[in-house]
Amino acid sequence: MSLYLEYIKEIENRKNELGLAPLPIDSADLLSEVIAQIKDLGNEYREDSLHFFIYNTLPGTTSAANAKAAFLKEIILGESEVAEITPTFAFELLSHMKGGPSIQALLDLALSDDTSVATLAADVLKTQVFLYDADTSRLEAAFKAGNAVAKDILESYAKAEFFTKLPDIAEEIEVVTYIAGEGDISTDLLSPGNQAHSRADRELHGQCMISPEAQQEIQDLQAKHPNAKVMLIAEKGTMGVGSSRMSGVNNVALWAGKQASPYVPFINIAPVVAGTNGISPIFLTTVDVTGGIGLDLKNWVKKVDASGNTITDENGEPVLEEAYSVATGTVLTINTKEKKLYNGAQELVDISSAFTPQKVEFMKAGGSYAVTFGKKLQTFAAEALGVEATNVYAASKEISHQDQGLTAVEKIFNNNAVGVASETALHAGSDVRVRVNIVGSQDTTGPMTCQELEAMAASTISPLVDGAYQSGCHTASVWDNKAKANIPKLMSFMNKFGLITARDPKGEYHAMTDVIHKVLNDITVDDRAIIIGGDSHTRMSKGVAFGADSGTVAIALATGESAMPIPESVKVTFKGNMQRHMDFRDVVHATQAQMLKQFGGENVFQGRIIEVHIGTLLADQAFTFTDWSAEMKAKASICISNDETLIKSIELAKSRIQIMKDKGMENQAGTLSHLISLADKRIEEVKSGSNPALAPDDTAKYYAEVVVDLDIIDQPMIADPDVNNEDASKRYTHDVIRPVSYYDGKPVDLGFVGSCMVHKGDMQIIAQMLRNIEKQNGSVSFKAPLVVAPPTYNIVDELKAEGDWDILKKYSGFEFDDANPKAAARTKYENIMYLERPGCNLCMGNQEKAEPGDTVLATSTRLFQGRVVADTAEKKGESLLGSTPLVVLATVLGRFPTLAEYKSAVEGIDLTKFTPPTEAMNTKFVGQAVPIKTL
Repeated sequence: MSLYLEYIKEIENRKNELGLAPLPIDSADLLSEVIAQIKDLGNEYREDSLHFFIYNTLPGTTSAANAKAAFLKEIILGESEVAEITPTFAFELLSHMKGGPSIQALLDLALSDDTSVATLAADVLKTQVFLYDADTSRLEAAFKAGNAVAKDILESYAKAEFFTKLPDIAEEIEVVTYIAGEGDISTDLLSPGNQAHSRADRELHGQCMISPEAQQEIQDLQAKHPNAKVMLIAEKGTMGVGSSRMSGVNNVALWAGKQASPYVPFINIAPVVAGTNGISPIFLTTVDVTGGIGLDLKNWVKKVDASGNTITDENGEPVLEEAYSVATGTVLTINTKEKKLYNGAQELVDISSAFTPQKVEFMKAGGSYAVTFGKKLQTFAAEALGVEATNVYAASKEISHQDQGLTAVEKIFNNNAVGVASETALHAGSDVRVRVNIVGSQDTTGPMTCQELEAMAASTISPLVDGAYQSGCHTASVWDNKAKANIPKLMSFMNKFGLITARDPKGEYHAMTDVIHKVLNDITVDDRAIIIGGDSHTRMSKGVAFGADSGTVAIALATGESAMPIPESVKVTFKGNMQRHMDFRDVVHATQAQMLKQFGGENVFQGRIIEVHIGTLLADQAFTFTDWSAEMKAKASICISNDETLIKSIELAKSRIQIMKDKGMENQAGTLSHLISLADKRIEEVKSGSNPALAPDDTAKYYAEVVVDLDIIDQPMIADPDVNNEDASKRYTHDVIRPVSYYDGKPVDLGFVGSCMVHKGDMQIIAQMLRNIEKQNGSVSFKAPLVVAPPTYNIVDELKAEGDWDILKKYSGFEFDDANPKAAARTKYENIMYLERPGCNLCMGNQEKAEPGDTVLATSTRLFQGRVVADTAEKKGESLLGSTPLVVLATVLGRFPTLAEYKSAVEGIDLTKFTPPTEAMNTKFVGQAVPIKTL
């Protein structure tokens, strides 16, 4: 059977079984058959083939795009004649392909001897921005050779006419409200983790957003208000908290945005989203990628008495009152010029934060990518012509305060800044382009990152990137048919693109399904690095790391750059001493609780950098804090370590990079060897004193300072989703932190130790607890299942070498087998310990899950509704988060322990300890450092 007939059969199956449109074509072999049928005027499939060619072929660097561009070029040159595709229409189709082979075809035509064709091709090229070195080199060479068309194109680029000739955004945008949920809305609601396998199939994945009923309600609102855009709202909460998902924004755009191009199916842009407390920083980045609008509504405010004091309820929580209504179906007007939100003539709220000059540019250009590439293209053209680039884009905001020192994040941004005009160092609030040192792609967003790279016509990783890794951790639990279909293709693409890959497409090294954050933490060998990763928990304990959507990961891989404002910082220091029975995880949870208490319920971490003065805690253990900062709604976190600790952390990272090399994971570019060299260089800088460990200046300015009192942490601390809170907006927030005594024997149905919140020490704690129980009782039995998923294979290997794995294996009823991985997710659990494959496991919720309605006690990070455990009609599933020793003891008992039971169980066990630094961890301010001015 021909590929075309197979495609037709697939279309019928897709329509009958799923009610979906045909998958877009990405294969050159299939499109070649389509083209042959178009050329055959009597072919029975010719009409459908024309439709597929014009409207259903993926652009960018897909092999189908190569075939499409070549055929359109034939038509323009008169080598092929298609009545339905005139040369003019062929140029239009090329203009919508946005890069890669379409640019090559247009350059061929523009630089040809046929002046009539060359002029038309040049006019199209002037609208394009996705040009790479090979393309710009051709243009520059032709210009230097005296080609007038090349000069004309470069002059247009130098003026950025590809941007200036675009229409401005509308002065007024009418929206109709749709309350998508009350309280914080996680991206899990918009793009559920358990549907991760379908994200690359945009139409199919769109079916999982919120619910079918919600999708119908959105459509009904659109039909009722054809001139308005539906605005999805998080009422009394923040929109888009948790995971960094481009798929979440894509789904919102699919249902409530607009089509990016009439010739590319299911790629929509420009959604409008809002929240009472605004949009989470991670989600807002993805909104910018699509040229969308994200509003901070402030429609619920703290109620105050006559004296202006905040009124609180019986729990000490601020009472909120409605400033104005955004009930579903309310028609509002966004005035983009005044930057105000109106209901009719009534002004509701200032929304200027959504319409900064930079954000308006994203909206005008159809997304942030076009602006990023446009700026680079304009700079190139001006340099090639030897002229000054026209001031077209909004001037970067460069804020510098005289006699004010720098926070740690300000130092990192200044160290990595590119294209800066200021002669003095920049402070928070400045808009900066920065070099990205380390990039991570994870396996459930990776297929979308591949699509983004293809769409922006990128074919190889930027040489500016020191190291990049493609993980396999989110699909590690179950090697099922979905994983088998998606993961090998992903690894092959990323391997060719230049990343270190967790699974080798050639099968030459053992699959390493290690948790991506742990690997990125290891390959980050510079405390001044900037890291971008495709997951909200990309929060390293060296450098500063930002969790990002699949698109931001793609642009970081392709360009080695990212653009963002320098964030404000909150300084976190510690006083007192950890009690012997406490684990560092308890300190992390207590930090959240004490911060909220210190600031009257205001989360000062939200949208800011947490600069935690960790001192002597090694990178592995410190990662527990930085990882949790995602749940604190912080933008990122930075660990301030002393010199000795930093050196030890980098030495550990070096040893693990060497293990990756020994396992055969080195790539053609020698990335791992390069990272080891960078590590050696950084260690020498610290040892010699020429460039000590990163520290803020003593005169740095912070948004707030939080002091955590270790003395008052005397019980294990639990992060509770508070699933039965009468106020739905206060459920699943990560803000409810309670001591273990609150639970007083509450049954536990399942325990989970694993994912990115644990390190080798946690595995050792389990082993020590098992030995203690064995010594006391003669053996160990579990009254609730215990699932253990080590974060990395390195840790497993070390535990095996040191003997701790033996005791874990002795009391496990299941041990992972890489030679025969599970082919189906577990749905029922016995009261045994499961030693699972390294990876995310239950924390992801896309493969393994607890039984519906269970009360789960876990070391993971996610409290989202339905993530780790689904609800039943009778009982809500609960995912309570605590320390490793608490989880282990609870599964042995089948319930929460008393404080006395807990203290007895951990007696003599080496818990993760932390001693605050005794000295102030800063440097004396000696004047402004001059930022790098790389162009």
